[in-house]
Amino acid sequence: MAEKSDNGIFLLMTYQAMSRAGLDCAAIFASVGMPDEPPDQQLRRKNSPQHQFWSAAEKVSGDPDIGLRIGDLMPPFRGQVIEYLFLSSPTFGDGLERCIRYHRLLTDALQFSLRVEEDVAVLAGLEHPVRHYLECATSVILRFLRHVSEGHFQPREIWFTHQDGAAAETYERVYQCPVRLGMPEGVIRFEPDVLSRSSLTAEPELLAIHEDLANAKMADLCRRDFFYRIENELGSLLEQGTVSLDTLAMQMGMSPRSLRSELSKAGTSYKEVLAGFREKLARRLLARTQEPIDQIIYLTGFSEPAAFSRAFKRWTGETPTAYRSRKQQQNPDI
Repeated sequence: MAEKSDNGIFLLMTYQAMSRAGLDCAAIFASVGMPDEPPDQQLRRKNSPQHQFWSAAEKVSGDPDIGLRIGDLMPPFRGQVIEYLFLSSPTFGDGLERCIRYHRLLTDALQFSLRVEEDVAVLAGLEHPVRHYLECATSVILRFLRHVSEGHFQPREIWFTHQDGAAAETYERVYQCPVRLGMPEGVIRFEPDVLSRSSLTAEPELLAIHEDLANAKMADLCRRDFFYRIENELGSLLEQGTVSLDTLAMQMGMSPRSLRSELSKAGTSYKEVLAGFREKLARRLLARTQEPIDQIIYLTGFSEPAAFSRAFKRWTGETPTAYRSRKQQQNPDI
């Protein structure tokens, strides 16, 4: 399974909100190895550092409700294909269904679904192990849904599964509705009538264009997942000394021919993927760890030091020792 990740726009929005709040962004972003500068919104970000990131934010701010506070300061979410899909859909409900279908373009750390129960519509999927991340994301979702409905969307109630949270009046001020904690699922409950509300910006031709774009971006994510799986397997196989196209295909549950074909469709080959992974692994281990070079040679699957040194100099123009010395002088805290 691919590692969970978020669209880079969210980290940029978080940086902007934290700056507006007057927080020490340098200290918070350093906790996950990032510089004190606006993050590149084009880079998709791993979701796994969220616990470390928000723990640092709570510590630096001294605010036990920091996710809620930052969510309240987040700038409006604009300019992504999800917004265009929503606005060009015939109704709010159609737009919401499309957002759910393509939600991976924004994040796959939350899994959304929509249902209607008698007199209430339920948007489910507000579940994440990091409370601050979830409460901040909930603000972004609510603000977006109000925007695309021209203010007609209004939550009736929000449920969270976590037991401990902010004061009831704080939630109500930020979300403009009551919040219930310790519930069996995380959901936004709202009036179902808004689902049938017609969109004033509906445009079938534009909708078709936006769906084509969304499908192309989803295909890009699938390719990313595919190469993530390959790199995971290559790391294990290199350690075992059993790396080959055949063993990689077996680990991935594919035939060698199918794997070769998929790599060819992606414009690469097994040989290129293996070389790229070895280079990336070698660079990371030399720059960020104190692993002995003999161990790095082993982990990258080379049979002898001379072969590793030749390959590394071909990749970087430097010897492994010179590269490590230069990189670790730049970051003496390693």
